[in-house]
Amino acid sequence: MKLYFREFGEDCTRPPLLLLHGLLGSLVNWQRIARKLSEGRRVIVPDLRNHGRSPHDSDVSYEAMAADVLELLDELAVPRSVVIGHSMGGKTAMVLALQHPGCVERLGVVDIAPVTYSGRLAMLLDALLALPLEQITSRAHAEELLTPNIADKAVRDHMLQNLQRGDSGWRWRNNLQALRDGLDVISGFPELPEDAGYVGRTLFIRGENSGYIEPEHLPRIRQLFPSAEMMVIPGAGHWVYAEQPQAFLSVLEGFLRS
Repeated sequence: MKLYFREFGEDCTRPPLLLLHGLLGSLVNWQRIARKLSEGRRVIVPDLRNHGRSPHDSDVSYEAMAADVLELLDELAVPRSVVIGHSMGGKTAMVLALQHPGCVERLGVVDIAPVTYSGRLAMLLDALLALPLEQITSRAHAEELLTPNIADKAVRDHMLQNLQRGDSGWRWRNNLQALRDGLDVISGFPELPEDAGYVGRTLFIRGENSGYIEPEHLPRIRQLFPSAEMMVIPGAGHWVYAEQPQAFLSVLEGFLRS
């Protein structure tokens, strides 16, 4: 599948940086960070399948998403890249590194672990699918309708970035139904061979106030990524780079320089 993408910066001797967004996000989420990191480095930011301007498909597996990213890198003649992914994008980045380690110069995983999560996203997706698009008069009206089911304004704002108005009315850019139908796959992590592992330089970045990387996840992280380091961003929740952008950039730039 050919992904929609944007590029920042210029090609140089260093491997390009690839940024992968999370569930119900898009490349727009990374643009501020991408511009900051593009000084002296090429930065590639795609919309993953079923998100943004990329094509839709019923297959929401991480193997499929990693294959899409590999196809994009092949199209751009990028043999090796630094891959950074947040949440669902982090799982995609991990699968890419585990299946095609030669393509990943180093790996950054933002606030997610290679484990199965449960009970976090079904209500959110159901609320979005239940939004009566034919009745919406404005984005503010859509937010008002979502508020009873999505109390957190930051989450509502994040979701509403995907709501677009066209000639035939309002629509979601995301393939919400495929994401809801495949939520068990997205919440999980692929079964891997017993000897699976990525030995390259790896950094896990966790938001201090987030519950996505817990102490019980560390053995699995160490098993699959034996060189993994862990950094915690104070004052950040799950959307680490949006909530504490300067601290996130400082940690990421240190990882890229080292």
